[in-house]
Amino acid sequence: MYSRTRCFINLPNRFCLFGSALEASGKKGQNLDKNEAGRHKERAQVGTRERHRTAPGQFEGKRVVVSQVLSALLRALMVAITVALPALLLPTIAPDMAELVLIVAVLAALLTFIEYYGRYPSIVAFRFAPPFNRLKFAAVALSVVALSLIMRGKTDPNGLTQALTVFADGVGHVLDFPYSPVRLMLLVLPYGSDPAQVADMRMVAGLCYAVSLAMVLVFVIHVRRFNWPMQRGTFNVWVNLPLFDPTSGGDVIERLRRDGGINILLGIVLPFFMPLAVRALLDLSATISVIEPHALIWVMTAWAILPASLLMRGIALLRVASLIAAKRRRVHLGRQEAGEALGGG
Repeated sequence: MYSRTRCFINLPNRFCLFGSALEASGKKGQNLDKNEAGRHKERAQVGTRERHRTAPGQFEGKRVVVSQVLSALLRALMVAITVALPALLLPTIAPDMAELVLIVAVLAALLTFIEYYGRYPSIVAFRFAPPFNRLKFAAVALSVVALSLIMRGKTDPNGLTQALTVFADGVGHVLDFPYSPVRLMLLVLPYGSDPAQVADMRMVAGLCYAVSLAMVLVFVIHVRRFNWPMQRGTFNVWVNLPLFDPTSGGDVIERLRRDGGINILLGIVLPFFMPLAVRALLDLSATISVIEPHALIWVMTAWAILPASLLMRGIALLRVASLIAAKRRRVHLGRQEAGEALGGG
């Protein structure tokens, strides 16, 4: 045992050096293992940090989707309630009319949900430029609710219906002057109609037309005072005008101005010509009665709000055309200044 130890101790120097080298390499391997372990730990930490960074982003994306779905559902519900409200408030309605109203309300809600659930619009113009569509919906809803309450007040009066009736009657008398749209709407009634029916028509027509004028006035204030549609800083023309094809021919600004002028002209003229169309339709069909409360509500709402919506669209198109023209001028001036700077250098 001693000799073997003695021999091991008396090994040549090269073996000692080799042993030292092995010992050094072992320490180096240990250091490498420690470094590798450190790298794995750092990689794990980096991966954790990345996961921590991506998790809030995924959560935000889910929140956006949920918010968009809830917004589309809310809008669809509001549209369905507005369509069905006259049938719910009026005291009497035919069974076939109730079924038709239910079908129309479901279809309107479905179309609204599909339109607002999509990331980009397909039909609705100025979807990302509030309050354009909100004003139109508010005007329609206000007209339908007010007229439904007034019609319900004929059989079940209360304080609210009586106040609305007095207010609408006063507005109707104010707007009933010669050659006014309200005066022309009275011509829809048959000759020799009951004075009570004439008073109801004046009252309903005056209230709806006043709501439409207020809608246009509020929109003009937003355009002039609040710099619509640039109050949020950016405005995408092609997203907010999904049915406008910029490649169909001609200059975009000229086409927008032409379309805007046509819409404004229609918005001004239609309130005077629509009573004639309604009168002709009543003469052709004896089964249609505009005096019936449900028909009266929707005919008056369409007569007042549709031309006002066209007028608003015309104003909006002219505003967009002016924004594009201003952008072109700024780009042209920038290029001129850049060219002058290069020429001077």
